[in-house]
Amino acid sequence: MTASWLPADYAHPLREAVTADVHVRPISADDLDIDMPAVMGNQAMLWAKYGDEWGWPPADMSAEADRADLARHAREMETHESFNYAILPAGEDRLLGCIYIDPAEPGDDALEQPAADVSWWVVADAPAGVAEAVHAFVPAWLDRDWPFATVRYPFGEI
Repeated sequence: MTASWLPADYAHPLREAVTADVHVRPISADDLDIDMPAVMGNQAMLWAKYGDEWGWPPADMSAEADRADLARHAREMETHESFNYAILPAGEDRLLGCIYIDPAEPGDDALEQPAADVSWWVVADAPAGVAEAVHAFVPAWLDRDWPFATVRYPFGEI
């Protein structure tokens, strides 16, 4: 993947409100302490969604592997290869889920460029209304703040 899937002068959002109490921001390796419990606490649900395609998250994922994965996501965001946004409550004391924005998989020449494949997940025990708010937020945010001509949801969110 190269940065060519986005305009050279594009600056990705650094923080966006989902609701008055929930926001998104780029994830980092420093989020390990909130990422690990969210991912492993929802491992079966996440594996059912992403396991076949991504092989993630393995049932035995270590903290070191999770930190390396988070660091990779942060690097890829800086180079605009892909994006992983943490879904967080105001105090950022727990991870409520993640939003993934990736270049559309190659092979469909009919896609108007730039094209993105987008997915997200929300923890099973998120406060009432968070999953619905994220579902409404993501497509509107992508339309408003991102330069995509085509957005696909290969994991069925929309």
